[in-house]
Amino acid sequence: MIDSRLHVLRVLASHGTVTATARALHYTPSAVSHQLRGLSEDLGVELLVPAGRGVKLTPAARILLAHADELFARWEHIRGLLGTGAPGAAGVLRLAGFSTAAAALLPPVVSALRTARPELQVRIIEADPAECFELLLADDADLAVIVATGTTPQASDSRFDQDFLVDDPLELLVPEGHRLAERPGVALAETAEERWIVDRPGRPHRQLVFSSCAEAGFTPVIAHEAAEWDTGAALVAAGFGVCLVPRLARLPAGYGIRRVPLLGDPAPSRHIRTVVRSGSGAQPLLAQALGVLGDTAAAARRITGGSGGAG
Repeated sequence: MIDSRLHVLRVLASHGTVTATARALHYTPSAVSHQLRGLSEDLGVELLVPAGRGVKLTPAARILLAHADELFARWEHIRGLLGTGAPGAAGVLRLAGFSTAAAALLPPVVSALRTARPELQVRIIEADPAECFELLLADDADLAVIVATGTTPQASDSRFDQDFLVDDPLELLVPEGHRLAERPGVALAETAEERWIVDRPGRPHRQLVFSSCAEAGFTPVIAHEAAEWDTGAALVAAGFGVCLVPRLARLPAGYGIRRVPLLGDPAPSRHIRTVVRSGSGAQPLLAQALGVLGDTAAAARRITGGSGGAG
């Protein structure tokens, strides 16, 4: 078994403070500090030094972490070789995903696993992409479906195994009677003079909208901010602005709105990935869940026209 204090150090390196680490691991700050002091004493090296109100990792801590990532990946692989989650074994599988994934991609996984393994508990956790990585690192989730953004860990991050799942094209949402409502497709640059309904600051979809508009040569004029698809749909239907919605997003019925495909080569889209802790993908339960997700994504591609290649 790997020293659990290495896990605490890894989470601290990700979160930056003892308080945030304690919150992520469901510990008290004093318990986190105690474990890290003990690890430092046992190794005979200093791992943390004060830095303002927080702490900073020493060079020795960074060397330790570089090797710890490899150790944890090997341990996850060994668990797979031992058949953790084999048929007949009870347990809990925790699936995390952003809102669209939690609604459109994860339910088929739960249904398939419940049919194949009635004794298994499968839990869905809705979370933003950055939080999905935190849940995986803290061992509060086993598999995540995320949208790749500039603020999430890169595919090369040794703590995680990330694989492309599906491209989810963006569409322009306009009210009925809008000048673009009956078009079979529209270039995003044609919307430069529109007023926009966007997500709240710091949210992944807002970042995607702004980057897509920047590539089209303009900065969107913000009229309103809405975090939920049904709120955005209601504001668009009322004529308060336009917005971008992913094709996989399920909008409520009854609003006078039209979805217009975006043109471009490539057209703006969200790149959706699966993420597991490095080395864990061969564990039987996770391998089965990833297989169902692949089948679900293939069906989604037939609906959305999204790419099946690497993104």
